Amino acid sequence: MTQCLFCSIVSKQIPATILYEDDSVVAFRDIGPQAPVHFLVIPKRHLTTLNDLVVGDEHLIGHMVLTAQQLAAKEGISESGFRLAMNCNREGGQTVYHIHLHVLGGRGMSWPPG
Repeated sequence: MTQCLFCSIVSKQIPATILYEDDSVVAFRDIGPQAPVHFLVIPKRHLTTLNDLVVGDEHLIGHMVLTAQQLAAKEGISESGFRLAMNCNREGGQTVYHIHLHVLGGRGMSWPPG
């Protein structure tokens, strides 16, 4: 099996602008930003889609969200507001098959996203 794009970032085979890293997650700037602030928080462990989460992964998902919250504050968007988004499979908008949390801010967000 070919290593996925995000696994290559985790293993440092592909460069990325890393904002944060610990034993469980990596956060880095999106290469095609959809907002003035747009970064991703990913688990280091490969999980293809949200459908691959199992009982016991609650801590990982919570850690991803808290990491996003802390980085949003560092990026100066926590008070004005930001959006968190996770896509699952093709019709859900997923293009990289390694779960990831989008964090977007720095401009007004409309609903539905567009």
